[in-house]
Amino acid sequence: MKNNILVLGGKGKTGRRIVERLNKMGHNVRIGSRGENPAFDWDKPGGWPAVLEGMESVYITYQPDLAVPGAKEAIEALTRIAKHQGVEKLVLLSGKGEVEAEACEQIIINCGLDYTIVRASWFSQNFSESFFLEPILHGHVALPQADVKVPYVDAEDIADVAIEALLDAKHNGQIYELTGSRMLTFREVTAEIASATGRTIEFTSITLPEYTEMLEIHGVPDDYIWLINYLFVEVLANEKNQMVSHDIEKVLGRKAKDFSDYVTETAATGVWNQAVQV
Repeated sequence: MKNNILVLGGKGKTGRRIVERLNKMGHNVRIGSRGENPAFDWDKPGGWPAVLEGMESVYITYQPDLAVPGAKEAIEALTRIAKHQGVEKLVLLSGKGEVEAEACEQIIINCGLDYTIVRASWFSQNFSESFFLEPILHGHVALPQADVKVPYVDAEDIADVAIEALLDAKHNGQIYELTGSRMLTFREVTAEIASATGRTIEFTSITLPEYTEMLEIHGVPDDYIWLINYLFVEVLANEKNQMVSHDIEKVLGRKAKDFSDYVTETAATGVWNQAVQV
């Protein structure tokens, strides 16, 4: 049976993968993005009813993060409109160990629709599709919290869990915490990538103020710098994030993808060997 599914952030790290899988399975998929027609823009709620019309379930990713000011109000408005438009199920991508994100989760949980909450640890793909890629390409990674260990989770695993939640009612009312199978520091991550690519990639431990100053020098917007500080201070070192979960195995019947497998597969694409424009 085909389902009508809206994927908000359908061109992002998890959304793109979910869209590809659902399309292959023959479902009717609508991408929620500013570049689509009808367009979805978190800053323009007037357009949301048209995007939600005819949809049975919705995968929700909030940009840039559920922790930022305004996220709670946006999620409240979205759930209200979704309910009015006849949506039956919501699957929310949340952040593991984020108090503000948990406040947004409660809105979903109490909105009166079926739901599944997917709490994810930091993505492995942050090193190949996001803000850690550039320093890797330059051969010098300088980050704070150098000794904090993180159970990085693969976006492929998140997508697979989200699809199960969207398609199977047995996941209704569940909160899943997704992590990888082992903990790694930034230094260890850098070493694994260097080994897989055959490149020399140095790692330097710096303080958070030094990292913030570096971002400011490179012209990074203030709201992004605020979010980075929040993630490093409130999330990365949070003891809730220092634990490995087995929910991926629980949902999918297989183990989570190991970080080394992600590194091997990603190195083969050549993304970490691109020429850097100086």
